[in-house]
Amino acid sequence: MRAFLVALIALVVSALAAPAPAPAQELSALARLEAEQSSIRDEGEVLAVRLALSQPVPWRVRLLDEPRRVVLDFREVDWSGVAAMPEDSARVTELRAGGFRPGWSRLVLMLDAPMVVKTAAMETGQGAVVEVRLMPATPKGFAEQAALPEPAEWVLPEAAEMAAPLMRGEGPLKVVLDPGHGGIDPGAERDGHTEAELMLLFARELKELLLRDGGFQIVMTREEDVFVPLETRISFARAAGADVFLSLHADALAEGEAVGATIYTLAEDATDEAARALAERHERDDLLAGVDLSEQDDVVATVLMDMARTETRPRVDRLALALRQSIDAAGLKMHRHPIQQAGFSVLKSPDIPSVLIELGFLSSASDLERILDAEWRAKMAEAIRGALKAWAAEDAALSALRKE
Repeated sequence: MRAFLVALIALVVSALAAPAPAPAQELSALARLEAEQSSIRDEGEVLAVRLALSQPVPWRVRLLDEPRRVVLDFREVDWSGVAAMPEDSARVTELRAGGFRPGWSRLVLMLDAPMVVKTAAMETGQGAVVEVRLMPATPKGFAEQAALPEPAEWVLPEAAEMAAPLMRGEGPLKVVLDPGHGGIDPGAERDGHTEAELMLLFARELKELLLRDGGFQIVMTREEDVFVPLETRISFARAAGADVFLSLHADALAEGEAVGATIYTLAEDATDEAARALAERHERDDLLAGVDLSEQDDVVATVLMDMARTETRPRVDRLALALRQSIDAAGLKMHRHPIQQAGFSVLKSPDIPSVLIELGFLSSASDLERILDAEWRAKMAEAIRGALKAWAAEDAALSALRKE
């Protein structure tokens, strides 16, 4: 199947290529600039920058010289409204915004005089507000700050290089557990708890349970509170020769019904507003089957996605159903619509059955209470184990029938 897909990709891209360069695909931004609530203004000697975003994202601020400028980098932000942002500063000579590498965006303020960062912070709630205040400095002081190396926690990680994929063989079911977020990307936050922290805790507990069973081989996309790029998580699963990919989350939504466990499978269009919001929050749509198609047009991408998923989609549907039945049988709270669809990038590996499980939503006090309960987590882990075993048995039986 994989060899066929590789050949198919080359054939389709070649056949559909036009003489003119293909336009790059549009990106699905993680956050939007709320221009009317943002501003850049002088407050006496201080340059005050206030950026209101629709939701929190990892970010950093630094100074760069030649030319003299302040640079703010964010996990992908839609800057389309930046021209409408109130600006009243004699110190900013030019303002630029846009993408600067896959998945990351940048806001640049050109300065007419040397300034250094006095304070920089992000406040989170229903959205997020970044406040940066700069004060005048000497040319030497500015140059010294601009020359400082980036703190380790602010370095934007590159996607890890992965080994060649392993072939599926007999033996334990190979499961890749993907605790959402991590490191500079904490995910949803509530009452001092972060989505990244809670999902890592649950993933470790689930891993231990599955290993004790003896019928599973487990790999995790992260074992610590570190940042793993979204594109790397897909490559990681393929390099591990995964039979199943489970992405674990506990998000927060300000709108729509968001209570109880929910299982998401991949679809071009989300099934409801909440699913669309989650897809926008998490990822963008530029990786298919481990091949970067960001420079290809939508026709190429659509053809490849449809053809590559033909064989895997029924297996994913059966996996989602097995999870729903097992979680429900355990008496655990589920969303009113427990199986939904959304365009999550981490589900786009067409040859690996992949689902995203929202264990609950941190925007729900009752869901947070459940996730913090060790007994509840143990029951959820048991339910997931039962679902994986039931699905694997059914999948093997159907595979044997197809071979006959």
